[in-house]
Amino acid sequence: MTAKLRLATGIILASYLIPHLVNHSLGLVSLAAMDAMHEWMALVWGNPLGGVLLFGSLIVHFLLALEAIYRRNHLRLRLRDGVQLVFGLLVPLLIMRHMVATRITAELIGSPITYPHVLTAIWNGGWFVISKQTALVVVVWIHAAIGLHHWIRFKPWYRRAVPVLYPAAVLLPVLALLGFFRGLADTAVQVEDKEFVAFLFAARRAAPPEIDALLLRLDNDVLFVMGGMLALTLAARQIRRLYRSRHGVYRITYPGRAAALVAPIGQTVLEAIHLAAIPHASVCGGRARCTTCRVRVSRGLEHLPEPLPLERGALACIKASPQVRLACQLRPRHDLAVVPLLPSYATVQDGRRPGGVEGQERHVTALFADLRGSTALGHARMPYDVVFVLNQFFAEMAEALNATGGHYAQFAGDGLMALYGLKGTPADGCRDALRGAADMAARLDRLNATLKTELAQPLRMGIGIHTGLAIVGTMGPPAQPIFSAIGDNINVAARLESETKRLGVTLVMSEAVATLAGVDVAGLARHQVEVRGRERDTFAVYAVDLPETLKV
Repeated sequence: MTAKLRLATGIILASYLIPHLVNHSLGLVSLAAMDAMHEWMALVWGNPLGGVLLFGSLIVHFLLALEAIYRRNHLRLRLRDGVQLVFGLLVPLLIMRHMVATRITAELIGSPITYPHVLTAIWNGGWFVISKQTALVVVVWIHAAIGLHHWIRFKPWYRRAVPVLYPAAVLLPVLALLGFFRGLADTAVQVEDKEFVAFLFAARRAAPPEIDALLLRLDNDVLFVMGGMLALTLAARQIRRLYRSRHGVYRITYPGRAAALVAPIGQTVLEAIHLAAIPHASVCGGRARCTTCRVRVSRGLEHLPEPLPLERGALACIKASPQVRLACQLRPRHDLAVVPLLPSYATVQDGRRPGGVEGQERHVTALFADLRGSTALGHARMPYDVVFVLNQFFAEMAEALNATGGHYAQFAGDGLMALYGLKGTPADGCRDALRGAADMAARLDRLNATLKTELAQPLRMGIGIHTGLAIVGTMGPPAQPIFSAIGDNINVAARLESETKRLGVTLVMSEAVATLAGVDVAGLARHQVEVRGRERDTFAVYAVDLPETLKV
């Protein structure tokens, strides 16, 4: 709710600020042009409804900034966020006297305040007032520009609009200041006319003396109240931090850290990570809009609170699994272990992709295929000829996978990894994988016949197939994620492929694959092979020289 309110008030303030700066820039034309646009703006913002919206938004925006400071467990901010926060606090301090001298004065004396009024008062105030007004334009615009950037940078069209938006963001305050200075220059000529100045400020001078005292007191009182609210917020934040530290902590196990991170209950995981000076992605600054800070909870998931609507909506956009949470929104009360899913340099575009390792444990059948003798092929032929042969080989293997329901998961050199059983039962996956191996072998025979005159000896390959539980999902670099699988059973399948060399056959399948697929193993050679990392010393497999002869 606070995020939506901050956005709404920010948009209202920006809707006033941008035309107001355009109004300033008309000083490059004339004071009359500035006043003409000011009259149009007064139709929108000069009425009671516009005044309530404008001043109400300014007050609410300031209060929300104090609330954000209070809720933060640390003030270690990135330069951009720090500038926005400091400038946001400076805006009320700089703008209050300007507001009292213009809008509030106009209401009290019952006479409109025009650009000649304001510019004459600024010119008479000397270089200090001129410098303060210049700083006000710069500070307000930088604060607003950073806020607008935070808001729209997640829009799909933003990158295409950057070549237009960035020059506009630079030119607008520059033109506004140039118009302001040109208006001051014109005003400097007019103030020489004493009769004109007397006429200009006649209504102001005719006001009762108590109005001057009220305006002066109001100016000082508002600044005092705002400064006091900021001081009280900082004090309350410190008291809250001390209270939390004494009333419970939780520990975070983070990869690459010998010791667990200790954080007070109420602090987000992202805040704890950043306080420990650990690089961790967070493009949106903890607003649950980019998902780059997401982590996989590997331990302690059962104790975590359910995601709130803001986090739930962000995770739904990337179709995250239940183990994935946003570090910026996660406030644990018990110990947990997390794994970052994106690198610390992840961008907004990376946040829109699943990225990292995101998937679920499920039963899957893995097939590894490797071309034999590719090194010798490279020595005997020109590089372009080798690429041609390999492209032909992988094209045929990909067709075999498509024909038998396999998913092309990985490509490495002269080998590939495929997944079966992503749809259907584990038994279906095993049968489809064996049909895929048979189709691969048949296609390789046809390819050898086609390339007979090109090859000194026929191409050969080895295939290993195993089935079991694995983590299946999207993983890899954020820029180029792939749908694949990792786990011990995937490693076993790769190991079985390498066993085809030792056993001198085309296919080695695990006993689990043969059982689930219902293969008639009578007449097949059964072997016990060693697989590194397995608890058992040996692993039962079947060696098949001609996969196409299997009946499944």
